[in-house]
Amino acid sequence: MHFPEILRKCKRGPQVILPKDIGVILAFSGVGKNSLVVDAGAGSGWLAISLANVAKKVVSYEWREEFAELAEKNAKRAGVSETLTIKRANVLDGIEEKEIDLITFDLADSDKAVAHAFSSLRAGGMLFGYMPHVEQARRFFEACTAAGFPESDIHMTECMMRDYLVRAAGVRPENTGLTHTAYLVFATKPAQARETAKKAEKKEE
Repeated sequence: MHFPEILRKCKRGPQVILPKDIGVILAFSGVGKNSLVVDAGAGSGWLAISLANVAKKVVSYEWREEFAELAEKNAKRAGVSETLTIKRANVLDGIEEKEIDLITFDLADSDKAVAHAFSSLRAGGMLFGYMPHVEQARRFFEACTAAGFPESDIHMTECMMRDYLVRAAGVRPENTGLTHTAYLVFATKPAQARETAKKAEKKEE
């Protein structure tokens, strides 16, 4: 498999999100130079680094010290230390940052942090979940609808890729290929969520 230069500089520790999925995440989320992003489950930091390469600011939560150190070193190798901060905290305990454009989860228990994400996203912001197993995807979907994400604004896809041998003798698919890595789930917070929240606060007063 071929990797972009920015990731070839990085070392792998725990399982990483691969470029084929990173590309889909970047494209579907619309992350850009003005985006504020929260990432959780930094691991080796590959997704966080790819996000920091295009976003204004990325904060990546990682509670395991050895993974946090590796992600920080990889951020330096990739040249994105100024836009990527590795935060030593567990996202299941809450998200301090607010008015976030994009939140990405790569956690075994991502569904348990969905409510925190909904509160921290700006109206119209997006939550992404990386789910190796379909049971995780279902729990994530149910948590999203319970938190307030409209079912119509939750989208799940996956990306399968087949490499080819390109030679003078002939072109054909490789004998082996990368098929399933994970289900990619995107949920968009409704644009009117902010107005609804304000009304709820006034009622409580």
